[in-house]
Amino acid sequence: MNQLLQEEHNAFERAGKEAGLQVWRVENMELVPVPESLYGRFYIGDAYLILKSTSNRSGALQYDLHYWQGSACSQDESGAAAILTVQMDDFLQGAPVQYREVQGYESGTFTGYFKSGLTYMKGGVASGFKHVVTSDVGDVKRLLHVRGRRAVRATEVPVSWDSFNQSDSFILDLGQEIIQWSGSHSNHFEKLKATMVSKGIRDNERCGRAELQVCDEGAEPEKMVLGEKPELSESQADDTETDASNRKAARLYKVSNAGGDLEVTVVAEESPFSQNTLVSSECFILDNGANGHIFIWKGEHNRCETSKTHLTGRELVIRFSCPTCVPAPQVQVLPEHGEGPLFKQFFKDWRGPSDTVGMGTAYLTPVIGQVPFDAATLHQSEGMAAQYGMVDCGDGEKQIWRVEGSEKVPVDSASYGQFYGGDSYIILYRYQHSDRSGQIIYMWQGAESTQDEVAASAFLAVEVDDELEGNAVQVRVIQGKEPAHLMSLFGDKPLVVYKGGTSRENGQSEAADTRLFQIRANPAGNTRTVEVEPSSSRLNSNDVFLLVLPSGSWMWKGSRSNPDELKGAEQLAEILHVTPTLLDEGEEQDGFWDTLGGQQDYCRSARLKNQMEAHPPRLFACSNKTGNFKVDEVPGELTQDDLAPDDVMILDTWDQVFVWIGNEAQEEEKTRAVTSAERYIESDPANRDPRTPIVTVKQGFEPPTFTGWFLGWEYEYWSISPLQRYLQAL
Repeated sequence: MNQLLQEEHNAFERAGKEAGLQVWRVENMELVPVPESLYGRFYIGDAYLILKSTSNRSGALQYDLHYWQGSACSQDESGAAAILTVQMDDFLQGAPVQYREVQGYESGTFTGYFKSGLTYMKGGVASGFKHVVTSDVGDVKRLLHVRGRRAVRATEVPVSWDSFNQSDSFILDLGQEIIQWSGSHSNHFEKLKATMVSKGIRDNERCGRAELQVCDEGAEPEKMVLGEKPELSESQADDTETDASNRKAARLYKVSNAGGDLEVTVVAEESPFSQNTLVSSECFILDNGANGHIFIWKGEHNRCETSKTHLTGRELVIRFSCPTCVPAPQVQVLPEHGEGPLFKQFFKDWRGPSDTVGMGTAYLTPVIGQVPFDAATLHQSEGMAAQYGMVDCGDGEKQIWRVEGSEKVPVDSASYGQFYGGDSYIILYRYQHSDRSGQIIYMWQGAESTQDEVAASAFLAVEVDDELEGNAVQVRVIQGKEPAHLMSLFGDKPLVVYKGGTSRENGQSEAADTRLFQIRANPAGNTRTVEVEPSSSRLNSNDVFLLVLPSGSWMWKGSRSNPDELKGAEQLAEILHVTPTLLDEGEEQDGFWDTLGGQQDYCRSARLKNQMEAHPPRLFACSNKTGNFKVDEVPGELTQDDLAPDDVMILDTWDQVFVWIGNEAQEEEKTRAVTSAERYIESDPANRDPRTPIVTVKQGFEPPTFTGWFLGWEYEYWSISPLQRYLQAL
């Protein structure tokens, strides 16, 4: 089969051989490559195939395969694109995730490939239009309407003042002259994106042989040749609102042809779904059409024909979504084991083939591949710093205060790393990264801390930040979700959380006679120790426990624990001034069980490993520009110019959520962004841990744990406006 496909379509021979983007136009059932310099430009009368090949951590290639159809594309061309997509999928052995894209309603994944935006051009194969790079500007006269703040699209419109408005940017292409015009109500960020489109036309379509002029409303040059300018409207494009709660409005269907005919049955009507519902011998359709997505999941051993299942997906769009609604839902075809995060978010506790089932979610620690941790690499790679959440190895200067009432009281440095679960603390950390200094303020909130103390910790953190001229990174930390960097601040000592704390009436609480401590290590080797109820039901085979009595103590070593946890237990024993007897799991003495109230059942299952590959970073813009607070996801690979200084951004890296505050952001955007981050975590249909740390970062003072997620971060980027820098480059 593959040999036949290679003979019929030579494009298949070059498809997916290495990481990168490939674009073909469908011409008479053949795939014709589009020149790379013209990527992002589409004729509305045509259909295209787009293949994105990405190398994963193990070096293997993963594929996203899109077929795009223009608004004037014929049914024959659209059908040919669908057939070629299935053949390409077969050639790549069913590995690609498939997407159907419709002009004007492309998925965020698709638009993210084209950072300079999408350009829609009239015509197509049938009318003789070709993708050609040439220096002959010829007799060109067209007007492009540039709209969109994130996923920018340039659409060809009639060459007339009637096409203009005050809220958007336009590009008048006259061949030898390219004039970019921005309305009086268009903002800085939109102008930047329009300039990128204009430059792309000049450099890629005209090979640099055209003059580009940028002007604002009221300063139009005479050569605009549009006649007298009328009064322009103030129409403004609506932002796309991302409402996380709507993701729960989804249905799951099973598609079976066991009896010869395709049969569609509802198996679940509300997410999050159970992953066990998916069966390898069948196909399933996840309908989230109300929010623009239809997912078709192909089991590894399914008996359904892909083309028929694809047709069923379209039928579902009509049957269960409004057939006249715009935009049309996106359709993705996902092979088993090739599921993406947008699909997995509808399932609770998603597990990959290498994961094992276990308990103990309270102190779950993400494991990033099999890469050994080396703190020295944090100074060499910001990407490493970002993945491990470590700005350095924790050897910087630190100050710690405990919240008592509405005041912060200094903690004795000899007790650094020891906390009480009934209290809240402020931790100020100063670090040096390359030639830049920075500060981090951790607000550690104990599980039993009162609401007054939690609120006081937030106010006191602001006071400390003000003393630092507002340049510190602020991190809210809830007990049990301490980031790796916070745990590293105490060197070889474990982070210890005792039961109890201060009381406004009775002062410091007294320690109990019988105490049980649970010790668990993170991938960096740092240990977290928590005092728990002295009961055998609290034991866990994955950890080490220290049982302390007035008459003696035991160190219980779980069968799946590691040497770091044993070392942490030994260090805790030194802090508590006890000499414990070591007990391996299964060799306990009667006195041990008697002390814990008798032998009860406890967790013996291997801990679930949460792989970072399943949760790539996601970036959201929070804006109040239209009068309503809205959140919009930014598609594609993260770059620094995705951060708009007049917005507040949310960066979700799964184990923590960053709130980035632009210098020009409105006050309401600043105050509501952290609340939005909290709601974003709480409303995640994947049942995110609500204690996930939230990190507040200010423009110009970003730590490497933030910058490392962005491609090619420049610390001097904010010294002048990105638009001004781009105009200077022109």
